[in-house]
Amino acid sequence: MPLIRPSADLRNNYNEISELCHEYPEPVFITKNGAGDLVVMSIETYELLTGKLELYSMLETGLEKVKQGKTKPMKDVIKSIRAQINK
Repeated sequence: MPLIRPSADLRNNYNEISELCHEYPEPVFITKNGAGDLVVMSIETYELLTGKLELYSMLETGLEKVKQGKTKPMKDVIKSIRAQINK
């Protein structure tokens, strides 16, 4: 269930909002006049979210390359990875 707080809490109870953001790894939705206005989250949650987006982008690129037939045999990929690790 999303955490929803009024904008006045952000102004008047910043420390409480900050603690919420650090306690729960989800965004806190801030409303203004009863409507959604902002989303606040901890740096850790933000980094996790952007990391997921980056991973999804890389997966999408990989799937596109598969569709284009730009693939390598698995044994060649493993060999390349091992060579990089053993440098």
